[in-house]
Amino acid sequence: MKKLLITLAVLWLSLPALAQDFKAGAAVRLITPNPLLPVSGGIGTPKKAVEKKGELFVRASVFEKGGTRIAIVSVDNLGWPSVLGNKSRALIKGIPPENILIGCTHTHSGPDAYGFPNEKGESFADLPYLDKCVQAMADAVNEAVTKLAPASLKIAVGDAKGQIAYNYYAPELYDPRCGVIQAIATTGTNAGKPIVTLINYAIHPEVIGSGRGILSPDLCGPLCDRVESKVGGIAMFMNGAQGGMVTADNRRENAKEANTWEECIRIGELLADEALRIVSPAEAQTNPTLFCTAKNVTFPIESEVMKYIVKNSPLNYKVAPGDKVVAQVNLLNIGSAQVLTIPGEALPNIGYYIKRHMHAKVPLLFGLTNDAFGYMLTKVDFNSFKRYDYVSRTSLGENTAEIYMDEALKLVAESPKADGYK
Repeated sequence: MKKLLITLAVLWLSLPALAQDFKAGAAVRLITPNPLLPVSGGIGTPKKAVEKKGELFVRASVFEKGGTRIAIVSVDNLGWPSVLGNKSRALIKGIPPENILIGCTHTHSGPDAYGFPNEKGESFADLPYLDKCVQAMADAVNEAVTKLAPASLKIAVGDAKGQIAYNYYAPELYDPRCGVIQAIATTGTNAGKPIVTLINYAIHPEVIGSGRGILSPDLCGPLCDRVESKVGGIAMFMNGAQGGMVTADNRRENAKEANTWEECIRIGELLADEALRIVSPAEAQTNPTLFCTAKNVTFPIESEVMKYIVKNSPLNYKVAPGDKVVAQVNLLNIGSAQVLTIPGEALPNIGYYIKRHMHAKVPLLFGLTNDAFGYMLTKVDFNSFKRYDYVSRTSLGENTAEIYMDEALKLVAESPKADGYK
């Protein structure tokens, strides 16, 4: 009996240590260009910016458990190609490059990060600015590593209610689910307070757009500001399967749209409030699992538009023989959530299909992450309707989504299940 009591006492004393094995840290860097740079909302020559609304940031979170350490990065830009992301990965210490997930908010009022060439092959991307962003991204992740501290997790998913998003092509065909991962400090003076709140939702942040002469994080800036002002810590936004064409619901009467900074604030703050409502009742996960794996997926470039972009951009995209590109796809288990990354803009039906087959109570998709190779349509949707002309032309090709879905679900089948999934 005495030995049993001693054993139980040792186990009891070791429980706090076990609970603190999971750690989290976060950091941000300001990347608003000064002076302002032209704004890019997609293919074409960037438009001159004469004012700014809000600031552009790189936001980074790092999670650690045992021998596993991963980073999630969000950058205020239309897209963030791997040719830039890999430069940051090379500057980041203590995290394997394949464990660094780099996504963008997809604001349509930030500087050109693709190096889009015009019909003459000319690009107007500011390469020194992009180099500064590369360094800022690495600095944010490296700082987040130094801030790693014992943490628990609150994770939840639910429908975000209110006038936030809709599908421009077919209003009801979008995913209203908002996923939230919130790391809570468990020790020190900040015990009980969020270290980072990550919000995952599918939406085009294009309230302002690229043609108004305004540089802006669009709705994602007010979203993060609202979360940070209400609960503290650092907030970050990761987009979802928002392709074709899940956009901000800024509709007004008589088919008019509100394209103002005030509308960015309304939508961003509403989404922030909904995210906090969704995660608030979630129970703390005191010693969550952390698992990360990655695979390189090869996609053929069938679109002449996309071939022209990758071959003429000054960023020097890597194009494999046979006109193919390679993208990193990650699967991440963090507590009861499972995350798959998408290297482009997948249509909502692809998002629903993938989530339905993931092994987690909280399946999340990080769109435009690790790369941003245009739209991703199933082959039955590709060039099927006049409405899909644009998204088909700016897709790598007819089989892009088919290849992605096959490879993503192989990752799911080969990987452990998220916590609590039967």
